[in-house]
Amino acid sequence: MRFLHAADCHLDSPLRGLERYEGAPVEQIRSATRRAFENLVALAIEESVDFVLLAGDLYDGDWKDYNTGLFFIGQMGRLHEAGIPVYLIAGNHDAASQITRALRPPPNLHVFATTAPETHRIEDLGVAIHGQGFATRAVTQDLTQGYPQGDPAFFNIGLLHTSLDGRPGHEPYAPCRLDGLRSKGYQYWALGHVHQRELIASDPVVLFPGNIQGRHIRETGPKGCTLVRVEGAQVIALEERALDVVRWVDCPVEVTPARTLDQLDPLLETALVRASETSDGRILALRLRLVGRSPLHARLHAERERVLNECRALVSGRGLGEIWIEKLLVETHADQQPDALTREDALGGLLRAIQELELEDAGAASLAEEVAGLTAKLPPALRGGEEAFDPTRPEHLRSALEDVKALLLERLLDPTGPSEARS
Repeated sequence: MRFLHAADCHLDSPLRGLERYEGAPVEQIRSATRRAFENLVALAIEESVDFVLLAGDLYDGDWKDYNTGLFFIGQMGRLHEAGIPVYLIAGNHDAASQITRALRPPPNLHVFATTAPETHRIEDLGVAIHGQGFATRAVTQDLTQGYPQGDPAFFNIGLLHTSLDGRPGHEPYAPCRLDGLRSKGYQYWALGHVHQRELIASDPVVLFPGNIQGRHIRETGPKGCTLVRVEGAQVIALEERALDVVRWVDCPVEVTPARTLDQLDPLLETALVRASETSDGRILALRLRLVGRSPLHARLHAERERVLNECRALVSGRGLGEIWIEKLLVETHADQQPDALTREDALGGLLRAIQELELEDAGAASLAEEVAGLTAKLPPALRGGEEAFDPTRPEHLRSALEDVKALLLERLLDPTGPSEARS
């Protein structure tokens, strides 16, 4: 027997930080979650699996229109034609009403109840699947307490959307403990909710497959599902299968060797080439982080946008494949104090005063009050999501202060202006 275990598809979820620029694969990125789901369906058909498990968060909240639901029903139709049933529970992003909208699902789709656990038996395979979906967006009780004991005559699968005993970055929904799962006597627990693949236990198997498509920079690396092979009452193989079409990569670049911006170019090119070699033919969503101690520290802060666009041009001009540079972060530190800081004149005093500027807690609180009015004027895309920007937060204010200090020092120390000098 073989089956696929997938979770957290988040159909039509927007990929965070999407930005249009020349050469950016914008449309492919927008449709990434759908293409990844199509890959899941194609894999199920190719492997001739006996069934597919979807452990919650099929959708990403309220549908903007019926197209999301129609797409899902169409993909279920492909599996129906191949004779592959699908077993689904609702997660915290799936209000029960969304799955039971006025779109009639094909007969191969079974959606588990949200009011109490239920058991679905596949007699010819000797499989019993036990599951319960979320009735509301925030389920805080241990749902497994109501799950039945495993049937010794069947291979028992528990289908559950849960935070287990807690995972960083995930809401503590449907919490439970490993000992409680083991006490049910199941052979396999198909979990969802946590977006990073994690094998919790092997006897019985307790597994988070992760999501099928990374949606932002906190979800880096391959994403997909798990192909499970069973003989008798034993799981004999767990195979991780990649489904993602856009792969998120965090790319640190050590800039310490560069003494000029011209010397920075080959370091960036090397990093981009290496990243492209790990794409496996996928689009890369790349975040560049410039790190290390460098005499270019101030200039990199002052000319961050210019360096970013030069990297984008490098990708387009060198044929490195489809790479979308999502963001460039300057996380360098000053290599040494500029000689000008030791000057005993007015300029030296001004430079030292700028260099020593710090934002204490009281100052941050006062400044936060002054900029609070800006928050409501920010675009919703900046105020929400995984990396929401709030100008009143002390860490954002301190980061802005560092940028301002770097820009002031750059302007004062380079009379020609940073835009006119490369070296």
